[in-house]
Amino acid sequence: MTKASLAELEAVAVVARRGGFRAAARELGVSSSGLSHAVAGLEERMGVRLFNRTTRSVVLTAAGEQFIETIAPALAAIEGALENAGEHVTEPSGVLRLNMALGAARFILQPLVLEYLRRFQRMHVEIVTDSELVDVIANGCDAGIRLEDRVPPDMIAVPIIPDMREVVVASTDYVKQRGIPHHPKDLLMHECIRARMASGRIYRWEFAKDNERHALDVPGRMVLDESGLMLDAALSGAGIAYLSERAISPHLDSGDLQIVLSDWTPPTPALCLYYPGRRHVPQKLRAFIDLAREYSRKGSLTTSASLGRG
Repeated sequence: MTKASLAELEAVAVVARRGGFRAAARELGVSSSGLSHAVAGLEERMGVRLFNRTTRSVVLTAAGEQFIETIAPALAAIEGALENAGEHVTEPSGVLRLNMALGAARFILQPLVLEYLRRFQRMHVEIVTDSELVDVIANGCDAGIRLEDRVPPDMIAVPIIPDMREVVVASTDYVKQRGIPHHPKDLLMHECIRARMASGRIYRWEFAKDNERHALDVPGRMVLDESGLMLDAALSGAGIAYLSERAISPHLDSGDLQIVLSDWTPPTPALCLYYPGRRHVPQKLRAFIDLAREYSRKGSLTTSASLGRG
């Protein structure tokens, strides 16, 4: 009978999740060549190829997919047992992996992630940014952060920022030169900064007021796929942009940008932390959930340089 160590099984699982030996080696803290030899040795003893390797990719074979599907629950159970044992330690430790869109990462980095690291000195955080909705658990993450209407139905959602809103903004110079649109259709006569989604499609700006709804493919000579670039373009007077109100609030306060069509952009669903609805929640994740709830309740966090020390 072929025997495999727990380390070998974990190695196969991480290589499959990361899609390559180099990234998996970084996560496991070993050399990529050593990891490759370990997996090859296991394949040789099993008499089956688990991965198809090329110079550009490492992909599971059909046998590899079946193998991962079989061992994944056992590895999860072992990890849970280790975490349960760690519950006797008063302070969480380890790596917390979070999946979210880049825009969400900007929202939560300062108030949540950095404060989490200040409070819990034995913790590390890895943020994986992905515009597309993915299976966070299958991708090796502990939790995800998305707008409430994009949270999978089998997950538990914890609101982080309830008052989200997308707004239409323009610089003071742009407004002086081109005027202010008073109805969404007025945008068809303006220069707009268009947004390309991760799927490749151009985002249609959405408006709602009373019983009237519009989704406009606005005109514009510039198409961008990152909100920070859209903000820079709007600040320079290049056109009107459709951005998160929270992200641009400092520029609204300074007067560099102003909101137009304010009554046409109602609040959007809350930004939520979500995680599997399983019975046991690891201590490291529970600590982050508690922090998210504190932030949602107060709109801020009580920070202290001494929290989590000693």
